Amino acid sequence: EGGAGWRAGRPVPTCLLLGAAGGGKSLVTRRLRQLSAPAGPTELGEPPATLPTVGTDLTDLRLPRRVTVRELGGCMGPVWPSYYGECSALLFVVDAADPTQVSSSCVQLLSVLSAPPLASVPVLVLFNKIDLPCYMSLAEMKSLFRMQDIVSCATQPITTLEISARDGTGLADVLQWLRATLRDPR
Repeated sequence: EGGAGWRAGRPVPTCLLLGAAGGGKSLVTRRLRQLSAPAGPTELGEPPATLPTVGTDLTDLRLPRRVTVRELGGCMGPVWPSYYGECSALLFVVDAADPTQVSSSCVQLLSVLSAPPLASVPVLVLFNKIDLPCYMSLAEMKSLFRMQDIVSCATQPITTLEISARDGTGLADVLQWLRATLRDPR
């Protein structure tokens, strides 16, 4: 391989994975890696234990094109912008079972969407933890998040999905979105 991130003369696209601490970003990454493995899993099995990400974590997915997911720890919000320049797509994880996190997540998302380097980068907002009994419905989350206003003001395409990194619900749709968004330019 040539330099890091280059293969056969083409850059490997990088997808940033952002969101508040405790939203489930690490488990989302691990599950996506399991689901995109060449053989593909028959069962996801019990979720592995995760620790809060300090710094940044890189994971390669094969879709079949190689895509690098760069997870940035929730506590690293202040340095997120230094990674925006190399971003081809963005996943933003929100804990749908924690109403106290919604307003801070909304502020974080607005700040991310207004960053000039991300002006045309496609964004997928993931409302995670829908397997928990206390989760808010997509309609409730969209209303609390004022998703309508956010989408109408944003310059980039925004998609929302409900997922459960724990039991795998919705993760095939995330991979499908990544495939469609990061497919090889013809």
